[in-house]
Amino acid sequence: MSKPQLYTSLSPALVHLYDVSDAIVVIIDVLRATSTIATALHNGAKSVIPVATVARCIEIGMSIGAITAGERDGKVAEGLEHGNSPFEYPPSFIQGRDLVLTTTNGTKLLHMALDNGAKEIITGSFPNLSAVCDHLMEKNMNVVLGCAAWKDRVNIEDTLFAGAVIDRVKDHFDIKCDSSRIALNLYRSAQPDLYGFMKENEASHYHRLTGFGLEKDIRYCLTPDGANVLPEFVGDRLVIKA
Repeated sequence: MSKPQLYTSLSPALVHLYDVSDAIVVIIDVLRATSTIATALHNGAKSVIPVATVARCIEIGMSIGAITAGERDGKVAEGLEHGNSPFEYPPSFIQGRDLVLTTTNGTKLLHMALDNGAKEIITGSFPNLSAVCDHLMEKNMNVVLGCAAWKDRVNIEDTLFAGAVIDRVKDHFDIKCDSSRIALNLYRSAQPDLYGFMKENEASHYHRLTGFGLEKDIRYCLTPDGANVLPEFVGDRLVIKA
């Protein structure tokens, strides 16, 4: 029996090269959108509604009484209540509530996958690494690992996460994709200290967030299984997969 195929798109600018119509698309935005989505849902959020613009975020938030959050270039977007840090969403704050989220890169990629008819869309980050890998192996379907990158430019952390997934699931897939090999080799080079690897290689997002005093966020977002749930896109929102 032939194995399903796995591809890695290292940037949203490359997604159009992959057929997502019969694939599970994993949206990867490690610093920090998909890490925050997993954390909010793990801590009891009813749903996370990803939107492209700040205006739409405010509009939906007002209409359903949801928390509005998002960032532009690593900072809380003007007009929104909260930012994109996983530490802003403890159970005491987020439980039973909807979160409307807009980000620089992650929401854009999610809507691209949606527009291209992706069979299933889930979000992945180190905090929910095991949930993602278990699901991909169980479903036995084609997979596209979609890195949100940074304004279409390939980044280290999303590539590292793609590599971490591939390292765990590779025996279950037919992988004939140089991007996947690059991601796997980068991840293996970065082990066992992903944070140190980001710092040593002067990753752009490491510098950006460290400049805002967010070292704690970076360390959390690179640590496996702190919020091990599987966010699935259903209708217009992300919920924990039943």
